[in-house]
Amino acid sequence: MSIQKVPIIDADLDEIDVHAPASTYYTTGKNARQRTRTYTKTRLDINPNALDLAPYRRASHDDKNKARKFLIDVEETQRLILEQEDTDGDYQITINDLGPKTMQLGTADSGGYRKIDIRGTYMLSNLLQELALAHDYGRKHIVLDEARLNENPVDRLSRMIRHHFWDGLTRRIDADTIEIICSDPKNRTVNHNPRIYIPYNEREIYEYYKSVSELRSHLNLEVVYLPKDITPEYVKSINDEPGLLTLDMRRQEDANGNVIWRGVPFAVPGGRFNEMYGWDSYFVALGLLIDGRRELAQGMVENFAYEIKHYGKILNANRSYYLTRSQPPFLTDMAYRVYERMNPQEGKENKTWLREILKSAIKEYHEVWMTEPRLDKKTMLSRYRPDGQGIPPETEASHFAHIIEPYAKKNNVTIEAFDKLYNDGEIVEPELDEYFLHDRAVRESGHDTTYRFDRVCANLATIDLNTLLYKYEVDMANMITHVLDDELEDFNGEKQYAHVWAERAKKRKQRIDQYLWNEEQSLYFDYNTVTEKQETYETVTAFWAMWAGCASEHQAKAMAKNSLIKFEVLGGLVSGTEKSRGNISIDRPNRQWDFPFGWAPHQIMAWEGFEKYGMKDLARRLAYRWLYTITKSFVDFNGVVPEKFDVVGLSHKVEVEYGNVGIDFKFIPREGFGWMNSSFQLGLGYLNTQMRRALGTCTVPDLLFEKALARERAARTPDEEKEWLERRRSSVLTARHITQNGNANAAVTRIGPTSPSGSEHLASPSSSPLHSPLHSPLHSPLHSPRNLQPPTTSNDHLTPPPYL
Repeated sequence: MSIQKVPIIDADLDEIDVHAPASTYYTTGKNARQRTRTYTKTRLDINPNALDLAPYRRASHDDKNKARKFLIDVEETQRLILEQEDTDGDYQITINDLGPKTMQLGTADSGGYRKIDIRGTYMLSNLLQELALAHDYGRKHIVLDEARLNENPVDRLSRMIRHHFWDGLTRRIDADTIEIICSDPKNRTVNHNPRIYIPYNEREIYEYYKSVSELRSHLNLEVVYLPKDITPEYVKSINDEPGLLTLDMRRQEDANGNVIWRGVPFAVPGGRFNEMYGWDSYFVALGLLIDGRRELAQGMVENFAYEIKHYGKILNANRSYYLTRSQPPFLTDMAYRVYERMNPQEGKENKTWLREILKSAIKEYHEVWMTEPRLDKKTMLSRYRPDGQGIPPETEASHFAHIIEPYAKKNNVTIEAFDKLYNDGEIVEPELDEYFLHDRAVRESGHDTTYRFDRVCANLATIDLNTLLYKYEVDMANMITHVLDDELEDFNGEKQYAHVWAERAKKRKQRIDQYLWNEEQSLYFDYNTVTEKQETYETVTAFWAMWAGCASEHQAKAMAKNSLIKFEVLGGLVSGTEKSRGNISIDRPNRQWDFPFGWAPHQIMAWEGFEKYGMKDLARRLAYRWLYTITKSFVDFNGVVPEKFDVVGLSHKVEVEYGNVGIDFKFIPREGFGWMNSSFQLGLGYLNTQMRRALGTCTVPDLLFEKALARERAARTPDEEKEWLERRRSSVLTARHITQNGNANAAVTRIGPTSPSGSEHLASPSSSPLHSPLHSPLHSPLHSPRNLQPPTTSNDHLTPPPYL
């Protein structure tokens, strides 16, 4: 009696969502490792008729009505696609590559015999990405759904952010992660041993890390106590010994009852920014909340509270060289948005948590922003004006060479020698002290660098900082009354009153109107507290007054009518106007927070601001422009999601200081970039069905909004129309240069319909109190109620036409 082994595959293995996360898609179904069951049957158990089969005609077994699947040898296909298509050798498939932009794959139903063409940059780059993901999970052969290659790019990017990018950006600080998180590409010192600084009163944490250093002696981990008083002199003294600053930790017990410590997780911006940053974290948290990651966002809030308690402020980032600098304050809004997503069944515990966080926010408000030197006593407005001494050590070695060189020559020493003599106080240069005072202020503002703040930042009462503090004051008043049952104290046990915080907000608004608002220009400007004059730089952060609810109805409408035109370009909002930036030359190069660059936080704040004042159409249009820029680059450049864009030339390949973060990867992007990820997820909530369909086909914004733009042009004066045409001409010329006059080599890509699952989790920003203070207990009597209708969202996408 002969024996035959008959493989039987579970029927339910095919029932896998074709757009499932890689962790599911490449470990289950037909891509499962060792998932077949083998039964031993005798010859007598086998139906003899079943053996009398017709010859197998492989091509005929492809069901034309079925979704296509491909049978792929992972390593061989990866080798072939790179050899054929990656002509510039950067391990990406982009429109800049000069390959044929077509490749044949064998279908799974034919056992790989029948070949189907995969065409175009988008599908080929998706194939390269899927091969990398399959390799991550140890797969040598896979069955790949065609739907993963021609997936609507809007859905694909949203899915990658939700399931991959956030995981790639998540960090924590403890024994298991210390080697990775301590790594600092900004460290230019000779000693690169990991080093961690512990607050003076955190004895248990200090002892924990000392034990880690002893148990893992190969790390050469240095554990250092910080002094009680962290002075600028002390911070400068440890610039040659940079290290990580510990964040909040949770005490736990293992199965044996032993005490273990786990760092509270947080998300980093990405790339070389491998620590928890200040205002980046706020915008990252917005995206995390949209994607259902409330616990991670909550941990970031708790880490901010820890920083305020132990380091005196929300830090620029948790590295030792940032100890004297803060960043734009968003804690009250961030905390409330997290609170809104907490389990309502635990209301009492949630309020206790919120009170503890707000204690830290109160401390930050009074001790950082409402105290000299940041507070200007005459105007009672606040400035970015941090303490600090010496040359910022985290910059590239040559960053300040052009500034230092004249002083080095004057003292007849090299630049390197001057750096040391100046930092050690052996050479005193008051002019250089003033320069670095403003440079530190620029970095504290988060806008490093821009000609807006060049050599003047520390003297400016800026519109962005003061509207953020107005929001702090309004938030405190509203949360005390509507959320916390009139029960809130600071760390000293002093009771907080809503009417006191409301009065602070009222007075700040009056000062903002007096010093920062320019009625003639229909725009807010920074105020120079030294010259006692308004600056002339036109900044997009003027719209932050609308986000904070600080602008009057008249001011908001005036900015929309007369000033939006200055900032709105093809790809979104520019940081500042070309006129304000001034002429660019070899001696006066571009700065990354100036024209023509656009940044995610500026877009998000403007969208929410315009929506808050009832201008939903403008908010949607601006959101579409920005998401178009992101989606176009995602399609054309192998899934790239960078730190910033040239929104005039629609390019992530920017020629500017620091370059661009998030573009240097092989095969597949692993992180995107923190606030860019959030802006995409948030922006989708502003789009109606038509816009989302258009975005999936990369429809040019000006074509989509042609009628609305025509109406606006008809209402302009001849001078306004001339200015607009000049800006558009500049945009076209730049775009032509980038695409080589429209002849960039890129095959046609057909993008399939969206998946049924779509992105139903993306609610409209105005459909939840989380995104509209006017619909929440945080609505202030200082605001005028407006009946906002949420933009509709839908997953009913039409099959789009070819993407060109």
